[in-house]
Order: sequence, then structure tokens, then C-alpha cells
Amino acid sequence: MFMNPKFASCLLTVVSFIALNSACSVAETATNAGTEPAGPKNAANTETVVKGPSITIEPNGPADIVRIFYAKLRERRFREAIHLTNLRPAVEGLSDDELKEFEVDLAAVARHVPSDIEINGEIITGDKATVTAKLPHEDLERPELQELNLRKENGNWIILSVDEYAERRIKKTGKNYLRLLRIETHQDEAKAMLDRIAKAQMAFATQNSGRFADLHTLVDTGLVPNDALSAESTGYVYAITLSENAARYHMTATPSEYGKSGLMSFIVKLDEKNSPMLSSKDTRGKPMQN
Repeated sequence: MFMNPKFASCLLTVVSFIALNSACSVAETATNAGTEPAGPKNAANTETVVKGPSITIEPNGPADIVRIFYAKLRERRFREAIHLTNLRPAVEGLSDDELKEFEVDLAAVARHVPSDIEINGEIITGDKATVTAKLPHEDLERPELQELNLRKENGNWIILSVDEYAERRIKKTGKNYLRLLRIETHQDEAKAMLDRIAKAQMAFATQNSGRFADLHTLVDTGLVPNDALSAESTGYVYAITLSENAARYHMTATPSEYGKSGLMSFIVKLDEKNSPMLSSKDTRGKPMQN
């Protein structure tokens, strides 16, 4: 089972560390700065602690749902956590075994949930709410003050972890959404890696009388990251084929597990001016041919 840091970062965003930019108009607020925090009777049955500027946290209110969500995520109770968001349709149809496909990536997200969640504010406007909390950033580094949007559905508050477009897509694709997200992430990363390798080839050729290099040489010289040598983190297998005098090359990126780590295969060929040209095709997991 492979773990792609970029996909983990995507999940970090999707699973609701990153609040949506859309803000609801504030007609009334339920923020009560300066009051005592809710006592143990209102806390989720977890080790996650709320601290920072005090607000009154009502049981099952927006701030409480945010607290419970991160507690469940930290405890790796992933299905329960995602059920508290509008990502829920993406996991409702997944069996436990199917959900395990994403546990390595979700666990990478869970590791960055701090034991102390600082909830600083809550604003409620009808069936919409905004909760301000100090949460991990999309680069999986230090927590930052962020706003999370919520809405009330059937009497319960849910965290809006994706926008309306993605929400419609989730409802349409159902349990296939996370798999498609992973595939798309890997494919975008494959194109980015090929672009990086092509630039590395240009730099290498400039210093070596116009001769290009194989992949291991590019990695050994520090021009390309080690990730290019393994599909473990990228989900793709990269290969470079050199001409006899190394004056030309073509390279491919092929899904390591077709239908799981990627669908599209890629090839980069040089045109008559030695400029790299990218092409892609669904070859059902076979390398594209020059």
C-alpha cells in the first residue's frame, strides 16, 4: 500500500482542515467571548482539549461538532469523523475493507491533528454557522487560525469540507469519490514530475555537451528527487530511454496499479528542436510507446 504525501495533503483539505472561503452574512452572532468554557459534561469522550479564548460551547452546536470531528479524526475513527461533514456520501457506501484503502493517507492526516484544539469563536446565522479555530494548515505544518463553515441538515450541524461543485460531484460519484480524487492527484503529480525531469535533462545537457542522462544519474546529481525511483509515494513508474549517443531521449510515466493509482499513461518526447512534448493516453496500465 502506497502513501502519496500530496494526496494526504489533498485529504487534509477535503476532510476539512481548510475552511471554505465563502463566508455567510452575519445577521446575528452567538459568540460569547470572555465566558467560561463548557464543562466536562459538554466535552466529547476524547483526549482532544479545547483551549484558547473562551466561548460557550453548546452540546451538538457548531463548535462542539468541530471539536468532536477533530477528536474522532485524531483517534482514527475516520468513518465517524467524515460522517460529520458533507463528504459523508463518499464513505457511506464503502465497506470497511474499501475504507482501509485510504487509511494510510488518512492516518497521515490524523497525525497532524493537535491534542489541543483552540476554538476561538462561533457565529450562527439561521442554518449556517462559522467556527474559528486554530488548525493545521494544508502543508501539514504549524496550526493557523482558520474559519470552518457549517450548515444544519435535518436538525444536525455538518462541516462543509468541500464546495458546492465538489459536493454535487460527491453525490454523483458516491463511494468512488475518494478513489477518483487519489487518481487525479497522482496523475497531476505525474505530469509535474515529468516536467521536473524534463527541466533536469535540460540542465544536465547544458553541462554535459548536449548529452542527456538516465533517471538514476539525474537523481544522484540531485536534479530529480528520489521519489521518481519508486512508485511507493507517487503511484507511478517513471522510465527514461536514451538514444545510442544520449543526444535524444523519451520518458514515460505509467500507473503502478492501473485503476487504483492512476488511469492515464504519459510520455514525453522531444520535437525537432529538442523541446519536450507531453502526451497522455489510457493504455490500461501499459507504458506509452515512442
